[in-house]
Amino acid sequence: MTSRLPKLIAFDLDYTLWDLWIDTHIDPPIRRPGDAVNELRDRYNHRIAFYRDVGEILHRLREGGVTIAAASRTHAPDLARQALGLLLVPPPPGHKGEAPTPAIQFFDQLEIYPGSKIKHFKELHKKTGLPYSEMLFFDDEHRNKEVESLGVTFCLVPSGVNDRSFEQGLAEWRRRHPVEVTEDAPGGDAAGLE
Repeated sequence: MTSRLPKLIAFDLDYTLWDLWIDTHIDPPIRRPGDAVNELRDRYNHRIAFYRDVGEILHRLREGGVTIAAASRTHAPDLARQALGLLLVPPPPGHKGEAPTPAIQFFDQLEIYPGSKIKHFKELHKKTGLPYSEMLFFDDEHRNKEVESLGVTFCLVPSGVNDRSFEQGLAEWRRRHPVEVTEDAPGGDAAGLE
């Protein structure tokens, strides 16, 4: 049996999915060097890339049917969107022949603009209709834990998202929201148990 996943998982971008602030560390234009996977360069050849485990996590969430969101308070929203559009995510392990996927195709919702993350999550709730209790948020800044006042589960990732921190976030969400049995046995209740 596979463990239940939240219906929506949101990620901050800067220092959560990549190791920079897109609005202060990067000087446009940005470009992909040739067919490079998970690598962009800016005007001064500074590198933009997802942390090592991000690609596999995105593939896993897509396969699990989870709504994936970006929730970033950057002052360079257009540049952040452009980076997501240009960054290529390699195919999942065991799918060597497949083409890489532009990162932006993994994201069902993009809330990328300055301001409190409370606003970002109110918008996510409004657009998806999903309850806050079904949302898990990964962010590198402790101040953004304020989203917990809405009922969102917050996972602090001061060194960015990796497999270990991702599993810790899932474990915390599952601890707060244990699976409730809602399925009846086929043919009604307790059939054949006399």
